[in-house]
Amino acid sequence: MIHCLPALPLSSWENTKKTLHLYFQIVGKIALKLKPPKNHWWHITLHVTATGLSTFSMPMDKIGGLFEINFDFIRHQLQVRTCEGEIRSFELMDGLSVAAFKKNLFRILSALDIDVEIIDKPYDLEPKKPFGEIEEFHFYDKAAVKDYWTILRWVDSVFVDFSGGFYGKQCPVHLYWHHMDLAVTRFSGKKGPEMDASAKAPDKDAYSHEVISFGFWAGDDVVREPAFYSYTYPSPEGIDKEKLIPDYAEWVDSNGSPMAFLSYNKLQKEDDPNQVLLSFLNSAYNAGAKRAGWDIEGLNYKPF
Repeated sequence: MIHCLPALPLSSWENTKKTLHLYFQIVGKIALKLKPPKNHWWHITLHVTATGLSTFSMPMDKIGGLFEINFDFIRHQLQVRTCEGEIRSFELMDGLSVAAFKKNLFRILSALDIDVEIIDKPYDLEPKKPFGEIEEFHFYDKAAVKDYWTILRWVDSVFVDFSGGFYGKQCPVHLYWHHMDLAVTRFSGKKGPEMDASAKAPDKDAYSHEVISFGFWAGDDVVREPAFYSYTYPSPEGIDKEKLIPDYAEWVDSNGSPMAFLSYNKLQKEDDPNQVLLSFLNSAYNAGAKRAGWDIEGLNYKPF
């Protein structure tokens, strides 16, 4: 059980976070290659489990064979499990470079006759070279990873609770390995505006329809702390005039559009962080849905 939320200062585990992010991208690219495509890239994400993060099942052959890749943050292992009951693993530890991680994982896949080739470079992430050549990221602070996973478990449970209040189309709560954020997104059902021809294919699919998205990320080069966010796409006029809860939540600029922002460091000190986070999510949703003209009443879930 989670008795209190741990601190997660970015400066204390930034190298571990970057290493882990690159691990996630390797595993996510395997899912991208093997899983049938799904709307808005829902097939490529990782999912919070009782022991860490998982791809969930992926096809290993054309006759119903399945396998999954799991990050076990209790045992600190990378595990490959098959529908035949095989479990193969290697240790996640300090000193395990990104190159070695890839080599170990693909050696296991080859031994299981799983043939897969990925685009062998990070997506929108440094360093810009093949995973198999990344030796400089080899950091794994087990205590920090455990704290990170503890937070992910808690956020996942609150996001799932929040998801239960919506009757419309909504994605699962899952972790996108692009930015390493745990997210859940609601859709109005209306198509979004046409994007410029120069827009990336992932963005065109992700934002094909109007959305209000919510997420948690552990901080990055720009935002130097873990935080929660919400944005509405397309961003409606005046959304940043709407009140957010709690009082220390704020509207910040994100690439020219308002984004609701809530500091994890402040939320962590609350007596009832679950309720405060739910209040933030609901206030951000109501702000976006109201200003964008969503059918708020019709999309609210009402138990029979």
